[in-house]
Amino acid sequence: MYKPTDLIYLLPMKLARLLNISRPRFWIYELGPYIVGIAAALQSEYSIWYSIPVLVFFLFFTYPANIYIYGINDTYDYETDRLNPKKVSYESLVMPDEQSGLLKHIGLVCLPFFIYACVTLSPSTLAALLAFFFFAGFYSAKPIRAKARPFLDSIFSAGHYIATAVFSYMLASDITNIAHSYDALLFCTIAGMCWAISMHAYSAVPDIRADSEAGLATIATVLQKKKTIILCAVLYALSGILSYPYLGFAGAILALLYVGFMILSLRTTEAELFKLYVYFPLINTLSGMIVFFTVLLR
Repeated sequence: MYKPTDLIYLLPMKLARLLNISRPRFWIYELGPYIVGIAAALQSEYSIWYSIPVLVFFLFFTYPANIYIYGINDTYDYETDRLNPKKVSYESLVMPDEQSGLLKHIGLVCLPFFIYACVTLSPSTLAALLAFFFFAGFYSAKPIRAKARPFLDSIFSAGHYIATAVFSYMLASDITNIAHSYDALLFCTIAGMCWAISMHAYSAVPDIRADSEAGLATIATVLQKKKTIILCAVLYALSGILSYPYLGFAGAILALLYVGFMILSLRTTEAELFKLYVYFPLINTLSGMIVFFTVLLR
């Protein structure tokens, strides 16, 4: 049970610590699909950007959604993370005595948005938001813990990003009373899943040694570096093909960019690969901006 004093102490952590756990540099990974989904449903209704539901859930997909994703991840990944230098120097290592308070904090932060969603959203749009919570939570949490199940790990990781885009598309469509284009939604969802699965699989490559030492099986530990990166290149190319009717040459150019990045990654050592991986969020941010403006203009 929560107590009023929980709002005061929340955690034996400072706000800067909580912010670090939420990975601000990765917030764009959820905000990007959210914004693209809104843009895809806009048509001429630009006032939608200022509507209360859109602004409320824009706020949700900043800190609340990301502390949910990464807080649960760091809580259930301690045994693996403590063996991974990247978690200590580049990301965050949540100690066992912090975990209970962190989960409590996640509940307190997300609960108001969940209640608002239940009260205001249509059943189908609420289902898309629940899909985000399901995929993002059970990617790390038991009993499913998809990240420890090769191939299912990439599907669950991709699932919550794409659920965000589907949710925002349906949210915007509900507000504007514009009928959903289910054919376009299906093709774009498959293309997005290909892109997001590749993003996850590639990000797992620098962790192959640490995950193997901790006994954690992932898509990258099963396929190893070369096959994982080749799979990523194929899926990025497929994403470009499937999105071509909706993104045109922009989708094709982005696919070529990622395929080139994968080819470059194949030629690196383990240490060089991590240095290259640091630039991956920047490339993803750039590609997200290109997709957004392409969708908006079209």
